[in-house]
Amino acid sequence: MDFIDQLRLLSSRIANTINLIQTEEATKNAMVMPFINILGYNPFDPLEVTPELTADVGTKKGEKVDYAILKDGKPILIFECKKAGGDLNIKHAGQLFRYFHVTETRFGVLTNGLVYRFFTDLEQPNKMDEKPFFEFNILDFKEKDVEELKKFAKSAFDVDNILNTANDLKYVRAVHQKINEFMTEPSDEFVKLVAADLIGTKRFTPALKEQFSTITKRAFDQLIGDKINERLKGAMTQSGSAPVQIVASKSEPISIDESASEKTEPQVITTPEELEGFYAVRAMLRDVVQPKRITMRDAQSYCAILLDNNNRKPLCRLRFNNVDKLKVGIFNTEKEEEIFSLENVDDLFSYADSLKNTLKSYD
Repeated sequence: MDFIDQLRLLSSRIANTINLIQTEEATKNAMVMPFINILGYNPFDPLEVTPELTADVGTKKGEKVDYAILKDGKPILIFECKKAGGDLNIKHAGQLFRYFHVTETRFGVLTNGLVYRFFTDLEQPNKMDEKPFFEFNILDFKEKDVEELKKFAKSAFDVDNILNTANDLKYVRAVHQKINEFMTEPSDEFVKLVAADLIGTKRFTPALKEQFSTITKRAFDQLIGDKINERLKGAMTQSGSAPVQIVASKSEPISIDESASEKTEPQVITTPEELEGFYAVRAMLRDVVQPKRITMRDAQSYCAILLDNNNRKPLCRLRFNNVDKLKVGIFNTEKEEEIFSLENVDDLFSYADSLKNTLKSYD
């Protein structure tokens, strides 16, 4: 099984059992140890993975980290674990900081079993940075995240190779967060900068600030919607499917066809939630069928997920028109639709077995 498929399998299992995991010890056993195993290290071999590794740190005796991955008897990667979903504030990583300082390891990981934050010493030698250079979310990862994670696998681990990209990763992540802040709640300085060339010599009054704050947020939404539409259109064209339109904002469409008012039929809009659901279904079924055979056909009342783009082979219907009350219709082997409520799109993973049974009934 490929590296990414192993991660997807673990992701699906965690999504189905996370409510049962209430303690730090359970988090280690059900989440962290399988993650370490996927990286290629045997968590049951103390010469390779040592739990509760102890070191004396100054006046503190018996300092421990939850796991240390060893190479030639020396730690190369250390883990500090919190319970599932626990706070990963850097203030809670005291042991990781101290142990990092007294060992030769260049990488520390702070995790709650769901999110893994990777640290190194880019700012001061032998002193762990306060900000991670890489973050991996087992329930929400992209292929580019997997490529970075692969560098920590036993078969590929190379300190220099990781450090060569760590600096860029750290600052790209920081810029990403800053841009996200501008998108969701642009600062007065940023809005003023955006508006400067547009208002000319006019005074930047509170009224103009409010007006351009709204315009800036809508412009970001439109830009994102356009970019998603471009990529999706290209993907649909290559696969021979009809392109669909993506709307970045849940509250109102930003990008509107100027000729839409002349059409008598309402426009079908594929939302980000529906697209996320579509790719979630593909991910769940990729170990059973080639992903390209799972297709999407949107309609006014629901978004149909089909096998081979065949209406006679429905897998499920994403009933996401009301984003506050998500529902999914799962087809059983008799082609009868059973509708279930979802708290969020990730809850789709709870129905992986049902989807696989439906799929197998067609193949």
